[in-house]
Order: sequence, then C-alpha cells, then structure tokens
Amino acid sequence: MPELHPIMLSALQHYSYCPRQCALIHQEQIFEDNVFTIRGHLAHERVDSGESGMEYGVRVERALPLFSERLGLVGKADVVEFLADGTPYPVEYKQGKRQQKLHDEVQLAAQALCLEEMTGKPVPEGAIYHHKTRRRRVVAIDTALREHTIALVQQVRDLLASGVIPAPTSERALCQNCSLIDACQPDLVGKTATLARLHQHLFVVEDE
Repeated sequence: MPELHPIMLSALQHYSYCPRQCALIHQEQIFEDNVFTIRGHLAHERVDSGESGMEYGVRVERALPLFSERLGLVGKADVVEFLADGTPYPVEYKQGKRQQKLHDEVQLAAQALCLEEMTGKPVPEGAIYHHKTRRRRVVAIDTALREHTIALVQQVRDLLASGVIPAPTSERALCQNCSLIDACQPDLVGKTATLARLHQHLFVVEDE
C-alpha cells in the first residue's frame, strides 16, 4: 500500500465549512485573521500550552499530537482526557456557538479515529466545548459520523491533489464571518458570466 501524503486534521473542518476555504488555506497557504479567528486564538490559549497533568482524577493532555497512517492524517487535539481504563476522550474547543452542520463534529471524529489507531482503544464519544457558553456538548462517534468523516478525508485528498481552487460556496451567509473573504472575493468570482465576458476581451487590441 503506497504511503499517503498526510493532510491536516483542520483541513477536514475547513472543507466541511467551504471547499474553497480549504483550498485557499491548505493549498495556497493563504490565511488571514479577523475578529472571530482572534477570539478563537484567545479561547485556545491554555489548550495550546501543551500542559498535562491530573485533574479531578483524570489524566489530561493538551495540544496532543495525533496521526493516522491508515487515513493519512496529522494534527493535534486541543484536549484529550484519559479515563481510568486508558480510553481517550477528545475535547475540541470552539469559540462560537454550535454550527448547524457537522463541521466541528467531523474534526472531533477524525481525532477519535487517530486516537483509536494510536492507542488501540475504541473511542465511542468525545465533546465539543463552546467557550462562549462555557458548556460541553457530548458527541457520539457513531457509525454515520465515522463514515461521513472518512469520506471527507478522501474528498480533501482529491481536492488538494487536483490543484484546483473550487468556486465560492453558494451559501453566502458563510462568507460574512470568514477571515478569507478579501482573498476569496466570492461575489466577484461568483459572477462567472461577467468574468467569461471580460476574459474574451482581455487581449483584444483596439485600432487607434
């Protein structure tokens, strides 16, 4: 079996949110901050510290490096709690409120798949901690979420291998909070008819 070129765990969340965003970040290496990403950085200050230790009788590892040779994934978990029997329990930190779609759940499920491969123990659930509400939301790592996540891994790999930047998402509400909106230019790029017309006349030289 050929060795898979590793893709970042975060790419799955980016792709689930918007394939164009994923390509701009992980293919073109474009990233910009806005108020939402800065709030996210602040919310991650402690989990990014890499601190570990016992808390309330549970071993806690922060910024834990993860990998999966089977799926070709690399990245890190915000927090992994190890239960008494050694079962890993991943906790993903998010600054904002719960998303309507499974963007965050996919990232958590990918972490669970990595932890299962690394430890040999099943990971039946994890949690997403919403910093805004300071509450945890338990997520079952069930068959449907696993299959959805594995399918996204292949879609991300195909996208990055293609070298193609996808068209902007049709869900323009997603664009308003995206830090890449200036680099993406979704309204301009989305006007395909206008761009095609301009392209036809780009190199036309008019007679003086």
